[in-house]
Amino acid sequence: MNKDWTKLKQSANGLPTFDSIIPYILEVLKNDEEATIHTIRNRVYKHLNIPEDIKLVTYPETNDFILANRFSFALSELYKAGALCRPKRGIYQITTSGKQLLKINGDKLTKKMLEEEPDYINYIKELAIRNQRKGISTSVSEDIEKENPKKEVGSIIDNMNNEVSIELLDKIRNSDPYFFEQLVVDLLSRMGYSGEGGSAKVTSRSNDGGIDGIINQDPLGTSTVYLQAKRYKEDNKINRSDIQSFYGALASVRADRGVFITTSSYTSGAKEFAVNQGIVLIDGIQLTELMLKYKVGVEAENQYTIFRIDNDYFELNNI
Repeated sequence: MNKDWTKLKQSANGLPTFDSIIPYILEVLKNDEEATIHTIRNRVYKHLNIPEDIKLVTYPETNDFILANRFSFALSELYKAGALCRPKRGIYQITTSGKQLLKINGDKLTKKMLEEEPDYINYIKELAIRNQRKGISTSVSEDIEKENPKKEVGSIIDNMNNEVSIELLDKIRNSDPYFFEQLVVDLLSRMGYSGEGGSAKVTSRSNDGGIDGIINQDPLGTSTVYLQAKRYKEDNKINRSDIQSFYGALASVRADRGVFITTSSYTSGAKEFAVNQGIVLIDGIQLTELMLKYKVGVEAENQYTIFRIDNDYFELNNI
């Protein structure tokens, strides 16, 4: 492996590009240990002998360190490709796939090679589906002057939030089943389903006949929503028989309101039966969209304000 940072591909400001440091992240993690982004950066800095003045170059607008920021991008790409995993919050570890990529390509590993990995391909497919639902382009125009700038900014934000949604769905799929059921109850409560003075609870641990959650929309429980939550992998679709079983569970408690939520998706037969029986279906994509909208399991990272002229102010003060 190369150990001279000056031989890396560099941007116009003379700093290594984010994709040029991709193979070195795998190199410093190849022994299977878990590490924070701070530890990974320092190991790569040491491996490539990157001087202090290069590390300390900042963006003029924010004073954030440019090279440190590029590590975040590189780690994100490696994670999307399945070359790294996150065993704990803020912790990275190389995967079997990552070791194989490093062994085959060494310091010649590129972003384009990562994009050919099955996990990355699946990520792009899901991103395209999410963007299609919102009517935005997966790739934002590079020439912002030829587009509506406000629309372009909106597309960029939607794209970034969709990337967060994909990571969020992955975390949910790898969570404990009971945690997922609690998450579903929390989400519908945040959406206002529990109403004023209502209540919400997870019932799966009490073996309540196929009902995972109950939301009473009023204190007396005269209006109740019953939930079922299935934490499935992407390729394990909910079929018609799953919805029929839930319908049977609803009938056993004489319920007329049911919501079925999954981290995967539904077959056409499942959708058809649900529509006919008045059961609301929420798939993995819609689930994470709702979580972002109602701020469940996420928090706002940045907020930006776009100003416009207040013409009323000038008209009132120029009479």
